[in-house]
Amino acid sequence: MSASFIQVIFFLLAGIALIILLTARLKVHAFFALSIACFVVGMGVQLPVEGIITSMKEGFGHIMKSLGFIIVLGTTLGVLLEHTGSTRVMAEFILKKTGERHAPLAMNITGFVVGLPIFCDSGYIVLSGLNQTLARRTKIAVPVMATSLAAGLYAVHCLIPPHPGAAAAAGIIGVDFGKLILAGIAVAIPASAVGYWWARYAGKKISPLHVAQEKGDDTHKKLPSTLQSFLPVIVPIVLIALGSFGTVEANDSRIWQIFKIAGDPVIALFAGVLLALTAIRSWKKNAISKLLQEGVEKAGGILVIIGAGGAFGAVLAATKIGDHLGDSLPLASMGIFFPFLLTALLKTAQGSSTVAIITAASIIQPLMPALGLHTPAGHLLCVLAMGAGSMMISHANDAYFWVISKFSGLEMKTMLKVYSLATLFMGLTALATVYILSLIML
Repeated sequence: MSASFIQVIFFLLAGIALIILLTARLKVHAFFALSIACFVVGMGVQLPVEGIITSMKEGFGHIMKSLGFIIVLGTTLGVLLEHTGSTRVMAEFILKKTGERHAPLAMNITGFVVGLPIFCDSGYIVLSGLNQTLARRTKIAVPVMATSLAAGLYAVHCLIPPHPGAAAAAGIIGVDFGKLILAGIAVAIPASAVGYWWARYAGKKISPLHVAQEKGDDTHKKLPSTLQSFLPVIVPIVLIALGSFGTVEANDSRIWQIFKIAGDPVIALFAGVLLALTAIRSWKKNAISKLLQEGVEKAGGILVIIGAGGAFGAVLAATKIGDHLGDSLPLASMGIFFPFLLTALLKTAQGSSTVAIITAASIIQPLMPALGLHTPAGHLLCVLAMGAGSMMISHANDAYFWVISKFSGLEMKTMLKVYSLATLFMGLTALATVYILSLIML
């Protein structure tokens, strides 16, 4: 291949623009958008069709090897927690600790905890009834309550595995899951807190809005205990963290070997699924089978997008785009800011945090040495910076935006004023936190 720098950049931008056009405007599934972009970029820089297909297969297979089990198990865990009512139990426990006077803070913390295994849109739908009840009972404006809950869920969704964007970026860039979870939590906490703070500030002049009556789907069924509800969330995190420490210790003793095995994300999430199953009151064969099938089916849609992202990344690698950009741009001076800006641009333009971070990771992976992020610490900071960028800015082209609007009864103007601005401040706060970590780690 003898494509020039200008040619490579032109078709890279064309590929990105095509992804945005197909997904945001024409509503084409991201799998097909990414796949089409592979051919546009590859053929544009004169790669042979056979080479493009081979790269796509290799990229797809590599990402499935890294993330397939993790995404399926993480999705299934979320489905089980929703079905058993564990999310409601966790929310009510946190509310008791904070008090109704601090209901927005309680929902923000609840969103953060519940969001660890559950996707943000699903978590919001599950908790929206409780959120509405609290808004009605406390007379706190609905936008304040809605944004507080949404911010907690969103911060975790953008930064921490097993959520698909962060998990895919970790697989593409090459980051240990345990370290990413711990560092991601450290970055997500201030981001979530800023979202809550903005909700309280922006909502001061908003009068309490009418809230629909809670449906109460699970008010009459027997709910699991507090311990049963929290264990499926806490145990996998603890196991993965211990597994990371076992890797760092590089100790051959039996105890550290056990930690390393139990801390494998697949084993840890499988343990979470088993713990979640213990909270099911009625062990009917068809019911359990239906829940597990739902988890697998939800994971399937995510996996094909992630796999297509891996394929796109492999094609980009074959174009030697890293060498071109490294020779032509002052990437060394940009560091973590380049991954952040690229992801933020993609997110704001096409709406999906997952597609934005997967696409950005595919572009950035060959640029790591030029950015000065070639060390393990640099890899970790890069993924965190992309996670921060994937928060910027949630608006009308984001499905999560409409989930919040629909289930809270909020108008577009209010959503943009309170929630969208909250995501802007959350992303900038997350970036500032990552920058502080870079001063310590690099």
